[in-house]
Amino acid sequence: MIPIRLLAGLIAVFIMVSSLFTVKEGERAVVSRFSKLIKDDNQTRVYEPGLQFKIPFIDKPRFMDARLQTLDGQPDRFVTAEKKDLIVDSYVKWRISDFEAFYLATGGGNKLAAEALLESKINNGLRSEFGSRQIKEIVSGSRDELQIEALISASKSAVDLGIEVIDVRVKQINLPREVSESIFARMRAERQAVAKEHRSQGKEQAEIIKATADAGITVMLAEAEKNALTIRGSGDAKAASIYAKSYRKDADFFSFLRSLDAYMSSFHSKEDIMVLSPDSDFFKYMHSKTGKSARR
Repeated sequence: MIPIRLLAGLIAVFIMVSSLFTVKEGERAVVSRFSKLIKDDNQTRVYEPGLQFKIPFIDKPRFMDARLQTLDGQPDRFVTAEKKDLIVDSYVKWRISDFEAFYLATGGGNKLAAEALLESKINNGLRSEFGSRQIKEIVSGSRDELQIEALISASKSAVDLGIEVIDVRVKQINLPREVSESIFARMRAERQAVAKEHRSQGKEQAEIIKATADAGITVMLAEAEKNALTIRGSGDAKAASIYAKSYRKDADFFSFLRSLDAYMSSFHSKEDIMVLSPDSDFFKYMHSKTGKSARR
C-alpha cells in the first residue's frame, strides 16, 4: 500500500506540473478555457516566452510562431489586360499581428490553413494588378509599382486573418510554352527582317563606295596618263632639241654614231644575216679608214 501522504505529494506534484507550460522564444501562446480564449479587460491574453501558468485539465494552450514567415507558393497563371497568359512566381513575407484573429480565422492557429488563405488573397491581388496591365508594361519597368499595389491590397485583405503582410515580391515572370514559342518565332522573323534590311543598305552603300572609288581611280589614272604624256612629250622635245644641236655641231660625227648604233643592232648575233650591196650607204663608214664617209 502506498502511504496516503506520499500519494498526496505525488498528486500535488502532478497538479503543479500540469499547471505549468513553457512558451519558447519566437512563439506566443493563447489559452482556451471551455473552448473560449482567456481574456483580460476584453482583450485576449497573449502569453510571452517563458514559464506560464494555467488551470490543469481545463486550460489548453495554443502555440503560434511569432517570427517573420515566408510564403513561397507554386507559380500560378495570370491573365494580362490584352488577355495574354503569364506564369508568375512570387513570395510573401508575413507575420502574425493579431493572435486572437489569427487563432479564430485559422481554426486554432493552424499555419498551413493560414498560408492557404493568405496565398488565395495574395493571388487575387496579383491577379487584379496583372489584369490591369499589358505585358510590355509589366516587363518594361512597372514591376515595382505592381508589387507595391499588390502589397497594399494584400495588407488590407489579410487584416481579418490577423496577419501583417511585410512584403510581396514577384520573383519570376514567364510566358506559357505555347505563347513563348509564338513570341520567339515573331521576334526571330522581325530580327531577320531587320538584318535583311541592314544587309541591303550595307550592300547599297558598298556599291556607292565602290563606284566612287572606281571613278576616283579612273580620274587619277587619266590625270597620271596625261601628266606622263606631257612629261614624255617634253622629254622627247628636249631630246630632239639636244640631238638637233649636236647634229648641227658635227653632222659627220653624229651620222657616224648613228651608224655604229645601227651596226650594233644589226649584228647583235653571229647568226644575223643581211643581204646588201657592198656599196650600200649602210656600209659607207666601212670603206674609209679615217672613219669619214667615203661619199659626199
